[in-house]
Amino acid sequence: MSTGDSIDLAVLDWAGTVVDFGCLAPTGAFVQAFAEAGVEATWTETRRPMGLHKKDHIREMLRDPSLASRWKAANGKDWSEADVDSLYLRVTPLQVKAATEHADLVPGTLDAIADLRQRGIKIAGSTGYFREAADAVAEHAAAFGYKPDFNIGADDVPAGRPAPWMIFRSMEHCGVFPPHRVVKVGDTLVDIEDGRNAGVWSVGVVESSNEMGLSLSEWTSLLAGVKEEKRRAVRERFLDAGADAVIDSIAGLPGLIDDLNRRLQGGTRPGR
Repeated sequence: MSTGDSIDLAVLDWAGTVVDFGCLAPTGAFVQAFAEAGVEATWTETRRPMGLHKKDHIREMLRDPSLASRWKAANGKDWSEADVDSLYLRVTPLQVKAATEHADLVPGTLDAIADLRQRGIKIAGSTGYFREAADAVAEHAAAFGYKPDFNIGADDVPAGRPAPWMIFRSMEHCGVFPPHRVVKVGDTLVDIEDGRNAGVWSVGVVESSNEMGLSLSEWTSLLAGVKEEKRRAVRERFLDAGADAVIDSIAGLPGLIDDLNRRLQGGTRPGR
């Protein structure tokens, strides 16, 4: 059981953080599920609630006035909880399929994890995916060399993000406390809120994120100046949401942990 003043556990989101550059799998699955129900959902509308449990995600999408209006026009009535359940049944197999198809590792992931492993830092995977999709993406990532010490999905706890239960369960399993010894890294604003609610270091990752919303090929094709403008905009959104720090990519995590350790030893704690 570790209780000193250095980072001993990294809780890492999956899609948009360590796999699936651009967080394409969940976005596309939601768009397709709504299309099958006769309603066009935009990628922007779909990305906005990203990070929540997938049923909560659907509910938040339907609460958008524009999408709710389109739903009523297509179905002749306002949406209901029965519609949320129906859409969730539609999206479930689509998410499992997409999670596997888009589970390639984000560049720099293996080197970053190897660095953390050398320091004795434990790794937990945390996701808004339900268990079947969480298992599918973890199995695919393991074939490429990434296997966290613990993996937890939104179905495994009483409530998904932004409730802190997945982080707390990760801390319990890995034997790390208090919260200031833990860093949570994710690619959505809900990830930041999740980390803050748990009292851990809350970190946003920029380039591969849902907030950026670009595939790896789209990102690499941008001019350097355009990349920096987009990085700046996403950084600001994470910081405005209360992130303790922001990194361009998962490759920057080891350097950030060096900085967090210095801050810890100087008496700084998360949220300050």
